[in-house]
Amino acid sequence: MQSMEQDAILGKACKIMRSYARVTGARVCVYDHNYLPAAESPAEDLLVSPCRELHLNASKESCCSGGSYIYRCDRGFVFWTSPLYSGGRFMGALFGSLPGFDFPSDTTEEKIQALAELMLICAESLSAGNGDYYETLKRRSEQQARLAAALQKLKEKYAHDAPPEDYPMDQERMLLASLRRGDHEEGKRILNEILAAILFSNPDQFKHIQFRAIELIVLLSRAGASPLAADRTMLETNNAYIRRMQEVKTIEDLTDALNLIVEGMAGRILSFQGIRHASVLRKAERFILENYSRKISLREIAGASGLSAPYFSTIFKEEMGENFSSYLNRLRVEKASRMLLDTNFSLSEIAGSCGFEDQSWFSKIFKLFTGISPGKYRSRNGGIIKEISEDNFSADCRSNIKKD
Repeated sequence: MQSMEQDAILGKACKIMRSYARVTGARVCVYDHNYLPAAESPAEDLLVSPCRELHLNASKESCCSGGSYIYRCDRGFVFWTSPLYSGGRFMGALFGSLPGFDFPSDTTEEKIQALAELMLICAESLSAGNGDYYETLKRRSEQQARLAAALQKLKEKYAHDAPPEDYPMDQERMLLASLRRGDHEEGKRILNEILAAILFSNPDQFKHIQFRAIELIVLLSRAGASPLAADRTMLETNNAYIRRMQEVKTIEDLTDALNLIVEGMAGRILSFQGIRHASVLRKAERFILENYSRKISLREIAGASGLSAPYFSTIFKEEMGENFSSYLNRLRVEKASRMLLDTNFSLSEIAGSCGFEDQSWFSKIFKLFTGISPGKYRSRNGGIIKEISEDNFSADCRSNIKKD
């Protein structure tokens, strides 16, 4: 049954890829789940080339991410690939290439990106009924990338010192504060940092990490509980969340489940808790957004909110989960990070536009929040080509590829 299903998908893939090749001028190949050329593949077998392992690894990387993957071989040829699925099973892969292109110019980068995206659209349409699976793979891949970045930041921070053994209670408090004020993106960021801290302090102790995750769910459940009445539906939902967390088997599963659970709880926490000083904080936020590009003091922001500086400082930390200076610096770093990627302004110009006293202070604060310097942040996020070797795949990545 599966062989007939696979043959049907690969047959359609070959027809579509022949049209894709005629329209785009690209060379294309179609492979089955064993990485053998499909019977009607429009081009010769890429995997007999000296770069066989490179192509295999690129296909596995696209499987892990649930998207297209662009790469280049040692000879300078550019390739891209997208996976085919059916019912969550890996059915094969599509490959495209434009050998001989003068790379990289801006025009070529844009064209290759467009060709890769078009191939992914073809792969998703061929994998009928698997849209959710592609989205799941993409979501989990992004989660693991963020978690890996947070872990690397901790490794660099504690390269010569023993890591702290205490559970990050401050970050837990900041997570609750972000969810109470409806800042879900900030909540996800803090959740990722909490997970990274637990993983870093407890390597290879999955059960302990799982227990900590369940503790966090219980905490969030209590924060979202209505003080007015016992809500049976909510109790059942919370129990379901805990059972789900008890059933996870890998760090990837745990990370994904915890992110989805926190996202599900966020609306309830906001609706039940509210913010006692919402109007004051809205005034403060508006003032900060309008003035972050210049030097502003706690006294000034407190005055704009109609409160004394000491009282404003107290309620700001209580409700926002961090002190005023930390919040302001984080906002400035977020604005600067976008300017680093979206503009050609120099570091000193960006520092001035975002309210930093000078470039040196900007670099220090930016690295404190991101783990890398502004210059490295800009360089690492430019370009679309990823250099990959033949053995840079983890066991976790390979395990995501489902075969017969």
